[in-house]
Amino acid sequence: MKTEKQYFDEAISLTQYMDKMEQHKESSFRIYEQFEVPQDDEFIDLLKEKNPEILVITEDWCGDAMMNNPVFRRIAEAAELDVRAVYRDEDTDLIDRYLTNGGRSIPMYLFLGEDGKVKETWGPRAAQIQEYVMGLRQSMPPADAPEYKEKQQEFVERISAEYTSKPEYWLTVYEDIRNKFLPILQKQS
Repeated sequence: MKTEKQYFDEAISLTQYMDKMEQHKESSFRIYEQFEVPQDDEFIDLLKEKNPEILVITEDWCGDAMMNNPVFRRIAEAAELDVRAVYRDEDTDLIDRYLTNGGRSIPMYLFLGEDGKVKETWGPRAAQIQEYVMGLRQSMPPADAPEYKEKQQEFVERISAEYTSKPEYWLTVYEDIRNKFLPILQKQS
């Protein structure tokens, strides 16, 4: 069984991943081009100093990845980090170690320590966005209802449109990542 560090060593950069995207590429790059990392000397400086390796489990068909990966790429660029990506569906052994409520939800970001072991994870969504999405899902019909497929498509289109047009969502993602990873960085100081 491969270790997370072995997956990282074999992975492509997040930049290469985004360049190779076939789905959601335009939307993902729209976010990337518009998002600016907030002035946050403590978080970015600690990332630069500690220089953790971060592995992203992702797929380009995923709406959450469409929004989160460009934000994370901006963080990585600001802190000069090596962030690499693996495709969830190419080898499900890795994602099966990091299930969310029993599902293979992505993207999942693995924060590797100096020893190559996972110190923390983040994903697939910021907590506030998860709460919002789950609230919207409550109005969905049951999966076996005749109108489910149509309503599911409308739901995906709505979320995708909001993800690409609301900079406050991108900032929420940034803040959630910061809140999750900053304590680990501070412990290493």
